[in-house]
Amino acid sequence: MLSPAAPALPAARLSQAVPLKAGPYSVDGEPFADAEEAWFWAVQAHEAKAAGARVIAGCGQVARPCEPQDLLQVVDRLYRVRKLMRDHLHVLVHYGRRQSAPEPERFREQRAHTLWQEAFALIAPALRAKGIAR
Repeated sequence: MLSPAAPALPAARLSQAVPLKAGPYSVDGEPFADAEEAWFWAVQAHEAKAAGARVIAGCGQVARPCEPQDLLQVVDRLYRVRKLMRDHLHVLVHYGRRQSAPEPERFREQRAHTLWQEAFALIAPALRAKGIAR
């Protein structure tokens, strides 16, 4: 029981509505030309972070509409719903670290090229829907 000398409780604050932007994923920053460019950027940023670099949002030469982790989450989600297999992930990581796509003309890279194409056939629409890639 409250005593008469107890201070009054503060009135409940009403939450204020945040105005939504026009598009479902309207983001600031320049989107990537394609999903492959976004992937190479994310892998390079992840490698730099693993080497000890501090990744700070908005401090790059070009403002991007996402963080590197956002791209990795898209790939992880596709893997978890079993649209991407382990072979796809191995190819994405290996050629992402090389910063070049597998070449279909090279005999040893033909299977990797097929897996690369399959993976980006799934990744590209997801990135376009989020406004990350064109």
